[in-house]
Amino acid sequence: MADLFEDYRLGPGWDEMFGEPGMPRETYEALHATLQPLSSAELGVRADVLARAFLDQGITFALKGVERPFPLDIVPRIIAADQWRTVSAGVAQRVRTLEAFLADIYGPAQVLADGVVPRRLVVTSAHFHREAAGIVPHNGVRIHVAGVDLIRDEQGDFRVLEDNVRVPSGVSYVMENRRAMAHVLPEVFASTRIQSVESYPTQLLRALRAAAPVGVANPTIVVLTPGVHNSAYFEHALLAREMGVELVEGRDLVCVGNEVAMRTTGGEQRVDVIYRRIDDDFLDPVHFRANSVLGVAGLLNAARAGRVTIANAVGNGVADDKLLYTYVPALIRYYLGEEPILPNVETYRLDDGPDVLDHVLDRLDQLVIKPVDGSGGAGIVIGSQASDEELAQVRGRLLADPRGWIAQREVALSMVPTLIGNRLRARHVDLRPFAVNDGERVWVLPGGLTRVALPEGALVVNSSQGGGSKDTWVLASPTATPHPDDAPVLADLTVPGVEPPSAAPTPDPGPGGATASEEQQQQQQQQQEQRVRQEDGRC
Repeated sequence: MADLFEDYRLGPGWDEMFGEPGMPRETYEALHATLQPLSSAELGVRADVLARAFLDQGITFALKGVERPFPLDIVPRIIAADQWRTVSAGVAQRVRTLEAFLADIYGPAQVLADGVVPRRLVVTSAHFHREAAGIVPHNGVRIHVAGVDLIRDEQGDFRVLEDNVRVPSGVSYVMENRRAMAHVLPEVFASTRIQSVESYPTQLLRALRAAAPVGVANPTIVVLTPGVHNSAYFEHALLAREMGVELVEGRDLVCVGNEVAMRTTGGEQRVDVIYRRIDDDFLDPVHFRANSVLGVAGLLNAARAGRVTIANAVGNGVADDKLLYTYVPALIRYYLGEEPILPNVETYRLDDGPDVLDHVLDRLDQLVIKPVDGSGGAGIVIGSQASDEELAQVRGRLLADPRGWIAQREVALSMVPTLIGNRLRARHVDLRPFAVNDGERVWVLPGGLTRVALPEGALVVNSSQGGGSKDTWVLASPTATPHPDDAPVLADLTVPGVEPPSAAPTPDPGPGGATASEEQQQQQQQQQEQRVRQEDGRC
């Protein structure tokens, strides 16, 4: 039988599976041993099962207006435990820093007075909202959820590509990828200790409960979605279901007298925490886009009055500005007194002066040009792959608006074997770890979303640009002991075709605690909900 890897060629980037041709790295030895004896036909059959599972469950993504199954490659990406400890610490460090920065600029603005960040950078950012000034969450958390995009460079070192602290998406695919992969590669799971990703809804729910307004012991939490036509609607629905909270649209909420309520069949019910998946501009027509029908009129006033918490907070986007990204290492030193754990990619600030701009213009064909407020890979120009006409166009844009762009060194992103057709080929990947902040600690989901650029030589991995994904396995340390907060809820353990355990989980009593009677009622309610889900075939 032919070796599945016999014609696999190492690419231009750091290959994460192979140190040299035919020699797998230690972290990939078990996976390599499982895949090597398979024929391409057998691997293709398993890949088809994987794709059908996503399609049957409605796990889709809208690309150019067309719903399609989210592409999941059958070859996972593996990260060693010691590497992950560095990544996790570095991501948490950035989240703590950006929390301090947001509290500062929407408060005393000392960082601007001290000249660490230019005032003009903040006030000219498209996502700096003066309407958010003075809104102070009672537990001090503005970044409840963060997605920090990482790459591995030519030496295999992790670097930060950008920060996402507005409404980062993609965590649902992390959970679903794992559940699907457990069915198609069970032999690898049996021989490899992989850290679980199933506790994410528990961690998110804990953080949202901790963010409730003062005096609310048992908060009502909702997930606010733009609706079924949003490309990430599947994620919104999944997270609401896993957390056991309501999924609502703007029309389901009403704000009167700085109180937000949800319309239900039993009348209006007060809402305390809104995990919003709607951009700032559409969130409140009173303060932002007056023609928006996606948000809730008066929502920002209710937040200012301390009657409702919006997660993530309004105005966080200024920390997403890619120009601000270049200052994060300095902000880490300023706020935390620490050295950055994860370095940035080398970046040029085009508004630093004519010398910098001229230097970039002379090397356009060697750099990656990005709009500072872009997302989803939109507007990125990779100089080495751009035509003369495209380079001329971007030159004009940079001259007209240096503040609106950054330039980065073109990094040969690391590569992982990927099934293309019926053969394994090296493809570039990035990684988006997700962090949840409950005000006491920043918990980082082990692994995160690995995105893969499917066309040969492509460097843009974003799903909205046609990229796919991989399950990301973080190996467990042999001496590691689970943190008590990482215990998964019962719903997280259910997979198609497998009966869940009959015992009900111990509910999180919330910030205010719960009596024994209340706990018993919650357990009975969860057992009843579990039986309903089984009858509906959703487990």
